[in-house]
Amino acid sequence: MLPTERFSSRVENYVKYRPTYPRAVVGLLRAECGLTENSTVADIGSGTGILTEMLLREGCRVFGVEPNREMREAGERLLRAYERFESVAATAEETTLPDASVDLVTAGQAFHWFDTARARREFARILRSGGFVAIVWNERRTDSTPFLVAYEQLLLDFGTDYTEVRQPFNADAVRDFFAPAGFEQRSFDNLQVFDFEALRGRMLSASYVPEPSHPNHRPMFQRLREIFDAHQQHNKVAFEYDTRVFYGRLTDDA
Repeated sequence: MLPTERFSSRVENYVKYRPTYPRAVVGLLRAECGLTENSTVADIGSGTGILTEMLLREGCRVFGVEPNREMREAGERLLRAYERFESVAATAEETTLPDASVDLVTAGQAFHWFDTARARREFARILRSGGFVAIVWNERRTDSTPFLVAYEQLLLDFGTDYTEVRQPFNADAVRDFFAPAGFEQRSFDNLQVFDFEALRGRMLSASYVPEPSHPNHRPMFQRLREIFDAHQQHNKVAFEYDTRVFYGRLTDDA
């Protein structure tokens, strides 16, 4: 399946159950990347608008660049009240935005789907002089609690291509993207608490979880119920995340 099509059938669960980002991320962008209410931002792979809305609430003008029609249309519905939002049907590699038109490029939970060499050239093209790129990612912890250990094993046992996409970031990919200028990295704690129905929806929002027609779908959700029952406290379980932000400038020779 093409990366731009992976979430077409998962939009409703994505909207309801994917985590947002800590407010500290916006504080970091203000302090380190020059973000102000006058900034123009290109949020690449904007999806349903989770990071986009945080930037709009700061007063920024935001282009939400999203290639997947279903995700993009969900974002348009959810963000229609924001006058400074513009939805763009395009990709990271060809945003269609004018040269030197934005102060900041962001990518929330999307960088691993990009052709990074082409995206880098495109980001350098659309950024104004001195502009920043900020890559944001909620990285689910896999071994900090017994529940998360069991959940990780569930995905390894039943996920369709989980092993290929479960490690979206690595030091070499980020280093190559920002080279030769280098980058800074910050990390923030993040938490999501679920009852069983919300946990089920959160799992269904992931692209590597088998669809209902797949033979792994039913046994996977039977196991999920068992894991929830074994680890719930007051009928709740929690995902713990490290929200990572990689940020820096790109050079003119990108």
